[in-house]
Amino acid sequence: MFTGIVECVGRIVEIEDMQTTRNFVIRAQDIAPTLKVGDSVSVDGACLTAITVGVDTFSVDVIGPTLDRTIAASYKPGCGVNLERAMRLGERIDGHLVQGHVDCVGTLRSSRQDGEFWLMDFAVPEAVLGVTVEHGSITLNGVSLTVSDLPGPGLCRIGVIPFTHEHTNLGTLEVGEHVNIEGDMIGKYVAKILANRADHRERP
Repeated sequence: MFTGIVECVGRIVEIEDMQTTRNFVIRAQDIAPTLKVGDSVSVDGACLTAITVGVDTFSVDVIGPTLDRTIAASYKPGCGVNLERAMRLGERIDGHLVQGHVDCVGTLRSSRQDGEFWLMDFAVPEAVLGVTVEHGSITLNGVSLTVSDLPGPGLCRIGVIPFTHEHTNLGTLEVGEHVNIEGDMIGKYVAKILANRADHRERP
């Protein structure tokens, strides 16, 4: 479990294709010294397992289904990735509850600076948009964000403060680029419960 508060931006330094997985070596001086083999790390919002740990790097294996449903397949050496270690019970939750289970991939449609902050519109698949509410929570590339507006069909607008723009990879996104999206966990559970109730009532 994570909070969506990015601790640092790491860099992909090496990629190796195995028979059924792809291995990524990530340089992250800020958190690598604190990791142990087997620890969970959110990499752009996807919960992955550290399989090796070095002085300033760690590596993760990504299997086919994760490559298919996240942006990991597009990573190249030099790419910046948002990183967060798993939360500890009893600590303050500054973001919101994030599972690290990517629901879908979205696309940046527009980005404009408005004074000191940025307004960014993302195309979001209906699977997530259906559990998204104005002023609710959404996770983009592992970043806990507040939904500023739902300006049109299939669109979600967020406001990005200067600190987040500078300290995550959202600040380097260009229009047309993709992001990992995790919908609000509470919204997903509520939607599932209501759907099950409706299905139960419709049965003869």
